[in-house]
Amino acid sequence: MSTLVGWHVELEFSEEGQRTGAAALIRLADGSEIKARGYAMRHPSDPDQLRVGEEIAGARALMDLASQLLQKAHSEIDEASGRHSYPLTH
Repeated sequence: MSTLVGWHVELEFSEEGQRTGAAALIRLADGSEIKARGYAMRHPSDPDQLRVGEEIAGARALMDLASQLLQKAHSEIDEASGRHSYPLTH
């Protein structure tokens, strides 16, 4: 029998001049939360495409979130096993 588990991830965006920011938040089943941020800068000669800035900033925030989640998981493995684990980078 399989167990269904879900995570709730939130992404919020802000735009200030030529800079787009993304704030990511994930709530895990153990009650913990991980927060991350990502940014994108638009060159002054680039066309104003808010969606593209959101995609870049959002992707960067999610990559940071993924990295923090891997660190958390490996810390828990290390604590439970009493030895150092090595996350795969790719």
